[in-house]
Amino acid sequence: MPPATLLEQFEQTAARIPDAPAVHYFDDTWTFGAIDSRANAFSGWLAAQGVEAGDRVAVQMQNDPEFLVAQYAIWKAGGIVVPLSPMFKDRESEYQLRDCGARLLVTRETVQNAPAHPAVRRPPHELAYLVYTSGTTGEPKGAMCPHRCMMHTSAVFQDLLGITPDDVLLGMAPLFHVTGLVGHMALSARTGIPLVLFHRFDPERVWHTIEHRKTTVTIAAITAYIALLNHPMASRARFASMTKLFTGGAPVAPGFVQRFEEKLAVYIHNTYGLTESNSPSHITPLGLRAPVHRESGALAVGRTIPGCEAMLIDGEIALRGANIFPGYWNRPEASAACFREGWFLTGDIGASDDDGWFYVVDRKKDMIVCSGFKVYPREVEDVLYQHPAVREAAVIGVPDEYRGESVKAFVSLRGTASEPELIEFCRQRMAAYKYPRAIEFLEELPKTATGKFLRRALRAR
Repeated sequence: MPPATLLEQFEQTAARIPDAPAVHYFDDTWTFGAIDSRANAFSGWLAAQGVEAGDRVAVQMQNDPEFLVAQYAIWKAGGIVVPLSPMFKDRESEYQLRDCGARLLVTRETVQNAPAHPAVRRPPHELAYLVYTSGTTGEPKGAMCPHRCMMHTSAVFQDLLGITPDDVLLGMAPLFHVTGLVGHMALSARTGIPLVLFHRFDPERVWHTIEHRKTTVTIAAITAYIALLNHPMASRARFASMTKLFTGGAPVAPGFVQRFEEKLAVYIHNTYGLTESNSPSHITPLGLRAPVHRESGALAVGRTIPGCEAMLIDGEIALRGANIFPGYWNRPEASAACFREGWFLTGDIGASDDDGWFYVVDRKKDMIVCSGFKVYPREVEDVLYQHPAVREAAVIGVPDEYRGESVKAFVSLRGTASEPELIEFCRQRMAAYKYPRAIEFLEELPKTATGKFLRRALRAR
């Protein structure tokens, strides 16, 4: 029978090709059979700790093979995987652990052996992951990601990325991110192609990895491609094996795609999706080139994937289909608010053309997208307000050639503080992509008559 869940998908591949490489990690290779065996053992340890069907178990790691062992073991024990960013500070991790009611937090050091435990079988409509997203309220919410949705999108990736048995997948996206979950781990498990990991992104390390492992395909944030292009090792000869490039998570400048192709001779295919759509809702299929929107100059994010529909509701991109999540964990009001008559409202203002291409031309809300990660201004403002010298704080996103956007804060003081002091104050309390890179001091922040900050006026500065 065909697999119905991500666990069954992996186990069938491990049974079919147990000695095939599943992960290349620096000079080590982990086979599908070895990962399955270690996951069986670790699931026994999890069961001994009291993990039962439906329990949430958090995983906080870099891109290491133990991440795969942990997630398959959690599913074998009947649990739900809650991936946490290893960049989080304690305050950020604690919030998500409490919100999801995690029974355990698994780190790389936690993964160990024990007597195997019989695998618990879960139906495809039940949850594989709770993936936290800032959403539109500024309070992180756990997007409920069922097995069936991610099974669908991993199949879409296999088809539209043109995956063959000869491909080698370069793992540039973080595994805790929805792109890494679907476009790296689930795609490898579905197709049986090896996934190449290297702990965390570093452009020089990536260049050596491409040259050593002859990787062929990847999907990553545009900032990763910028870093690769700007590195001294960048050359067509070193990049020759890479023939299938895809990007998503942040706006892509058409000019950069052109420069990249001119230097490295490979076209970057744009995609679009959200955690709530379990990764892609739109892809520029392999071999096609995304057009540029005449009015806004935006590069098309792709065409709607099979099994998903898209339309514009009052200019906002709305989605429905087999890949769309059912809602947020323990947030019935927020879940209801993001749907309209069965359509999920993305919060992105878009456009479409007669050939089926969609474009993201603006964001409806104030969300900042930095290096492919979402940052909500209120969270940064909340940290700034913890500093005794800060009277008022408002945060916006500003253009950043490398990150797409970076965080800038406007602050009025009631005491004495310098820009470096406040930046360091935030850096100590927030993930690296969240803290402000610039702070401008004002005597008074512009406000509406009702006291709301005029972010529009701040952006105009």
